[in-house]
Amino acid sequence: MNARRGRPRDPDTDARILRVAGEQLLERGYTAFTVDHVAEIAGVAKTTLYRRWPTRDHLAIAVIGRGQEEIEIADTGDLRADLIDFMAQIAAGLNRTRRAGRGANDQDDQSAGLVAELVAAAARHADIGTLVRDLFDKRIALAVARIEAARRRGEVRSDSDPHLLVDQLAGALYYRILITGKPIDRRYATHLVDAAFAGVLPR
Repeated sequence: MNARRGRPRDPDTDARILRVAGEQLLERGYTAFTVDHVAEIAGVAKTTLYRRWPTRDHLAIAVIGRGQEEIEIADTGDLRADLIDFMAQIAAGLNRTRRAGRGANDQDDQSAGLVAELVAAAARHADIGTLVRDLFDKRIALAVARIEAARRRGEVRSDSDPHLLVDQLAGALYYRILITGKPIDRRYATHLVDAAFAGVLPR
């Protein structure tokens, strides 16, 4: 007699949990964000969540990772415009993340908020640190591939370093979020790309 099979895994469960978790994280902020509450709202057993994400740090990072997968970089043939759009998307996501849990009347735009909490989570858990690096590697690879294609077409100098250019662009956004607290928006992304481009345009 064959052993009785367990209940098949619902392929939509992860997506539903992450959607609910994202809504709760942005609405409640990190302090009030709990795995148990997400389980209740999502209508699943707590054990279901804890099997997938053992702590709220892991669940929060999974939410952010899902959002990162939605960020794309176009290849319109205009590298400057494509990088501005890419950086503006990242800036918009960072702004949403750092304001998680704040009321509409909270005008403190200098605090790193949830962004800092997620950086701390990566430091607390070695496996989360690995996940975060993998997420960034995938996103950076998109931009690097786009710059390398532009280099082959002669849009930027042949001796330019795509990885260094991405470091300059993305690093500046996180520096302002985590250190200076100054605003990041499309206007800043435009200035940032133009400044970096000055060093890689063909002579």
